[in-house]
Amino acid sequence: MKKFALSLLVLLIFTSITSAETITLTIDGHHGNLAAILQRPEIEHGEKCPMVMLLHGFTGNKTNRPLTDIADALEQKGVASIRFDFNGHGESEGRFEDMTVLNEIVDAKSVFEFVKGLEYVESVSIAGHSQGGVVTSMLAGELGKDNVKSIVLLAPAAVLRDDAIRGNVMDAHYDAGNPPETVKIFGTYNLGREYMLTSQTLPIYETAEKFTGPACMIHGTADRIVPYTYSERYNKIYENGEIHLIEGADHGFNNFWDEATKIAVDFLTR
Repeated sequence: MKKFALSLLVLLIFTSITSAETITLTIDGHHGNLAAILQRPEIEHGEKCPMVMLLHGFTGNKTNRPLTDIADALEQKGVASIRFDFNGHGESEGRFEDMTVLNEIVDAKSVFEFVKGLEYVESVSIAGHSQGGVVTSMLAGELGKDNVKSIVLLAPAAVLRDDAIRGNVMDAHYDAGNPPETVKIFGTYNLGREYMLTSQTLPIYETAEKFTGPACMIHGTADRIVPYTYSERYNKIYENGEIHLIEGADHGFNNFWDEATKIAVDFLTR
């Protein structure tokens, strides 16, 4: 059983008060500790509330918008949330070059097990942006609707499999048949060979379609990193899905954060 690095003192204080709380904590992940921020709304002692896991994208972190906006809006609606940095990202342990979509799913499962064990959590939903959206869809497919209440995919980067097959990632090109040990991304990050190889055969939609609960896709029509057609494909495989296209929004929803946040929060609290 995984050990969660949360001090007993903080845990006792956190579970005994009723006012809203935001705390930082660490959770044991695939490559070491995952840095996380948990926001809990004001609730009566002994009451329960929904929980939403918020997953950032490729090279992102837990402080990215619109995830922070969604967390704040959920708190106002009486919903708890947890944001965390995947291995090799932000304040979490591990090397970026060792990160893969598969071990990010393991990270997310660790966070899921943690929040599921909190006494005040009545249900768990998941929302993810970009690569975090892919992780969200695959994790929900593996866990099923009995464990995951609903999901929100914000510009889900299912294109990553096609990019890996073509030998292209964020405008960096490589031999897809024999990837190098690392590829430099944005002049800063070293993407590892294992990421490139595993992404080529990643069963994204095949795993995602196993989730039969409510699913919401949000995508910008001006997204040049992940075309919105990938969200349209998600919408076709979900029997209980809906899609919202935001005219003019790019991959990060820059200048459209409020609109993306409202759609996500309305769906998650419906």
